[in-house]
Amino acid sequence: MRAVTFQAPGEVLVQDVPEPELSDPGDAIVRIEATGVCGSDLHIYHGRVKIEPGFTIGHEYVGTVLAVGEAVQSVRVGDRVLGCFQTACGRCFFCRHGWFHKCDSSRTFGHGATLGSLQGTQAEQALIPNAELVLRKIPAGMSDDAALFAGDVMGTGYHAVLHSGLRPGDVAAVLGLGPVGLCAVQAAKAAGAARVIAIDTVPERLAIAESFGAQAVHLTESDPRAAAREATEGRGVDVCIDAVGHPSAFDLALRMTRKCGTVQAIGVYAERAEVHLGLLWIKSLHVCAGHANVIAHVDRVLAMMSAGLLDPGPLVTHHMSLEEAPEAYALYDRREALKIVLTP
Repeated sequence: MRAVTFQAPGEVLVQDVPEPELSDPGDAIVRIEATGVCGSDLHIYHGRVKIEPGFTIGHEYVGTVLAVGEAVQSVRVGDRVLGCFQTACGRCFFCRHGWFHKCDSSRTFGHGATLGSLQGTQAEQALIPNAELVLRKIPAGMSDDAALFAGDVMGTGYHAVLHSGLRPGDVAAVLGLGPVGLCAVQAAKAAGAARVIAIDTVPERLAIAESFGAQAVHLTESDPRAAAREATEGRGVDVCIDAVGHPSAFDLALRMTRKCGTVQAIGVYAERAEVHLGLLWIKSLHVCAGHANVIAHVDRVLAMMSAGLLDPGPLVTHHMSLEEAPEAYALYDRREALKIVLTP
């Protein structure tokens, strides 16, 4: 079968790889019908996240079930499904507490040996371990494009808001308007935020945030800190979501957030970073960080999407074939696309 494989920083290749086979009673095999290029994939593409050359990448996927192990009962052959970006066992200490994203035996699709050696989903087929937890049937009437978001990006934006403790009437800021940041804007509005300040440098992304009801603020042409003060009688925002994953964004979040407020770092951090701990301390800030507990949220996110409370449709800017993956990655790297959906 054909699959997108990492070769070296800045280089991916579509090549033939072996078809997956069931190896555990909890496994399923899915024929991939749509798979996304994600900001996390760019960390691999840039060499920031190390994986082995030749490894199949990608972790966003929808498709049709081709085969299931004998322990899988929630989905059947022929079902149209979406999947979460990582697996969980459902039995360890962390899973029993509902922290599926911290499962002792969790594996993340398409991230190499460091995160479990689970081949990715930018392929014609994918093996899905622990399918009972990882897969969900797609609600009737939901498009592949929309369903693709529930198992990663919309689930991540929703987690960022939920984990931050944002309450109805709060003022929130979102730094970075990639797909996760824009989903966080929608989730914050759905959670009852009185105002959401959306910050980026790309005019098209600012326009989308504005269409979602946010106050769009250009990072360099305007003053985000002044916008936060104006919206809050000088206090600063109640919640600031860093959807960038860069020390400069985290520093800005510390400065925009009011005393006793919350900074939510949902952007990917893979290296050491310098933090103004004195600022964090003197303001008595709460800091939340880490990747999203998407398995715990997927059913709620699907329900909200079905009800129209969350709508990722406007975020899909490009549809391309799997064979065009090298071009898609280059396009995404130039920030000329917001969400690219690949079709095998």
